[in-house]
Amino acid sequence: MHAGQLHHVELYVSDLAKSSAFYGWLLGEMGYDVYQEWDAGVSYKKGQAYLVLVQVEAKYVGEGEPGYHRCRVGLNHLAFHGESRAQVDALTAQLRERGTTILYEDKHPYASGPGYYAVFFEDPDRIKLEVVAPPE
Repeated sequence: MHAGQLHHVELYVSDLAKSSAFYGWLLGEMGYDVYQEWDAGVSYKKGQAYLVLVQVEAKYVGEGEPGYHRCRVGLNHLAFHGESRAQVDALTAQLRERGTTILYEDKHPYASGPGYYAVFFEDPDRIKLEVVAPPE
């Protein structure tokens, strides 16, 4: 048991196939493996923690729904430890090749200030993600 450590995070997504392709690639680059799969979801695990993606029910994405926005009450972003600055740079290049929105381009890779080396980007539902390199 690892009392107090994060056990898992579950995200409801608008398009499971699109999000699974995105997170499957991203998490695979960071050493995660597929943990569980079922018709409406998939999870990825590394060590004792895992990330779960679940297809949101259609009744929650109907006309007039406001959708997700990181500046509303709720989740702002998920941040992952990166292995190195080289990994952050490689992921950034791959994210750009995939057409992923990189946030704070004008300040990248120091958007959070000097010495904090990270890439900030959006998933297919515009949830903000971050991969941060360890300090040098």
